[in-house]
Amino acid sequence: MPAYQSYLDAHQERFLTELLDFLRIPSISALPERTEDVARAGQWVADRLTAAGVDNVETLPTGGHPVVYGDWLHAPGKPTILIYGHFDVQPVDPVELWTHPPFEPTVVGDRVYARGASDNKGNMLAAILAVEALLQGEGAAPVNLKFCLEGQEEIGSPQIPAFMPQHRERFACDLAVSADGGQFSETEPLLLRALRGICGVQIDVSGAYTDLHSGLHGGRIQNPIHALSQILASLRRADGTVAVEGFYDDVVELSAEERAAIARAPFDRDEYLQKLGVEEEFGEPGYTTQERGWIRPTLEMNGIWGGFQAEGIKTVLPNAAHAKITCRLVADQDPERIIALLQEHIAQHAPPGVTVNVTPLSIHGKPYSIPADHWGALAAAEVLTEFYGREPYQTRSGGSIPITGVFQEQLGATTISFGFGIDDENYHAPDEFYRLASFRKGQRAYCRLLERLGEVMPAE
Repeated sequence: MPAYQSYLDAHQERFLTELLDFLRIPSISALPERTEDVARAGQWVADRLTAAGVDNVETLPTGGHPVVYGDWLHAPGKPTILIYGHFDVQPVDPVELWTHPPFEPTVVGDRVYARGASDNKGNMLAAILAVEALLQGEGAAPVNLKFCLEGQEEIGSPQIPAFMPQHRERFACDLAVSADGGQFSETEPLLLRALRGICGVQIDVSGAYTDLHSGLHGGRIQNPIHALSQILASLRRADGTVAVEGFYDDVVELSAEERAAIARAPFDRDEYLQKLGVEEEFGEPGYTTQERGWIRPTLEMNGIWGGFQAEGIKTVLPNAAHAKITCRLVADQDPERIIALLQEHIAQHAPPGVTVNVTPLSIHGKPYSIPADHWGALAAAEVLTEFYGREPYQTRSGGSIPITGVFQEQLGATTISFGFGIDDENYHAPDEFYRLASFRKGQRAYCRLLERLGEVMPAE
């Protein structure tokens, strides 16, 4: 048995206690009132890196939520691996749907329920604990290590594109490994080939100087909610395709072989629909449900508000209406161009009698992909095959991790995903949980991955 395995086995009780402590910090990056909690979570991570034996640990300001850095650079001739994760979490609304309070972590069987348990605190901590096991159990790591652990991923990492060029040398590496990821199931691994990009806008429609009596003024002037509804209806066609001119111009179509690889990943349509509580799927014609979620761009309305919202009725003609829209992007779509196309489309479809403002949202990231034959991906596939007894499915994610594009552009570093969450763990939803078996497996798998990466990096 490797020394790191003996170390991990001996300290699991302590590791679980530490995970529960970490999960108690309500580090919701989207809420200004939680800014200090995000910073507190960052300090917890910095202290944990130091305790693991990592050198030069720093909490770096970004102009927003912080980034925690650390390194261990005592493996001459070996590659430098940058481990990435995030310690911020999603909001908990609607809190009344949680079985247990979201920041009072509760262990039920072999699961821990809490916000951030799977995304990303449990997965990220597993990587840190693996490094501790190597440093304390083996006496050294098989590669050089750096850490980039951020507190703003859940809001799109808005300060990271400006932050990273100032710290390019500090974060320079041969490969980035993201703990913000998962596996196909408890018994089936996956190798993530691509992440979608993201961008978004807020639409603000204003009319009269104040809310008005709908009987006295309705039918005489434009109603901002009607105007907004007209704009929103213009953005998509009835079949689900995006109606914004130029939206699909830069989309790279996948080859037949790539689509066949996607089709090999199991998908049970009826089970999927039943789990979601809907009767049928919907989306762009010509693509499977899996393909719509992994390789096609989308435009979705995430929120809409205006007028009277409380119980009962108030016959008001509102003076304003608002909506938030986000787009998930695929190669080679550019977020800036998509925002410009949205602004142009909305301006063209704005009805008379109202003022329409379109403001880009802070969430912003380019689509990201990795070749299946990249040396880091091959090493990860070998380790996953070793742990699961079968080769990983070649999959793509409908989600976005904006910093992966920044690593590519600013560091010239490819990012491979190596996390152990599973899609049913309710991240971004009530009753988020993490399998403690995955927490333990992730620790061992990270040790093995770092060993393998130290063996396979090609010579320059």
